Amino acid sequence: MPVPLRRSALLCALLALLTSCAWGGADDESGRLPAAPVGVTAAAGSATSVHVMWNAVSSGADIEGYAVYRGTTKVEDVPGSQHMVDVTRLRPATPYVFSVRARDTEGRLGPPSREVRATTPVATAADRSAPTRPGELHGRTAGSRAVQLTWAASADDRDVVSYDIYQGDTKIHSVGGNQTATVVTGLRPGTRYSFTVRARDAADNLSPAGDSVRLTTPGSDDGRGTAPVDFRATTRREADGAYYLDLAWVPPETDGVVTEYQVRLDGRAATSLVFGGTPPRGRATYSFYLGREAGESHRVRIRARLPDGTWGGLSAERTVATGSASDR
Repeated sequence: MPVPLRRSALLCALLALLTSCAWGGADDESGRLPAAPVGVTAAAGSATSVHVMWNAVSSGADIEGYAVYRGTTKVEDVPGSQHMVDVTRLRPATPYVFSVRARDTEGRLGPPSREVRATTPVATAADRSAPTRPGELHGRTAGSRAVQLTWAASADDRDVVSYDIYQGDTKIHSVGGNQTATVVTGLRPGTRYSFTVRARDAADNLSPAGDSVRLTTPGSDDGRGTAPVDFRATTRREADGAYYLDLAWVPPETDGVVTEYQVRLDGRAATSLVFGGTPPRGRATYSFYLGREAGESHRVRIRARLPDGTWGGLSAERTVATGSASDR
């Protein structure tokens, strides 16, 4: 039986709140939620921690961050540039289930990833014996942005729970203690790397590093895409007569989180800064002491230590002078 015209108009008006009676809202790109993260893994790092990793969500909405869940409880919030986290304060000898959801710039959460499971090992009392160093580290490039690494297993008086992979002095990856091979991604083309592996037991004892393997990814990278942008530098004078250098910049876009920067003054490394906790998501700032002499001119640049453990490109150079209110 046909619906009366008045009832049809009323129905359309009610539906307009969701669809504007056009049925086109579901196809609007701006209305799509972030996709579910893929490639999620979880491996016990010690008797009280689990290392969770996932691939970046690169399609659909702009990603502001990720929420990591233990069961139905959110346990970590990380920025969109970070794709791994150590979930701590767990119980020994306990199975856990983890999942990850992406959050867009409007604060909307996408669907959860597939669930992954990890069981923390039994805690060992008074275990002060570290595992032996991993041996026979070998590697080869896998394209311009990844390498494959293999090594010989470490020995421990209890059990090896995980292996940490370092590039230089920076931990960039972690796998379970039953693995002796991995693929490290998120690297830069045309870049020389030095990898080492360290073993960890349930008591968080860390082995010495094994021998290093050096690999150069094919391709080229001039570093400009990894440099901080919109770099500003000014000087100011405090009431006690001392001059300070104030810096501001926007972090480079990287496949991971940037926590460390190096400030170069007059062509030499002047200081390093490491952000504790959550690094700035947008504009970052930093100040340091220059001295008490007026009229001194300085050239300043900044660069970031990237998530792959290498230094990124240098920012634009700025010239400042003590006693001047602005850049020259």
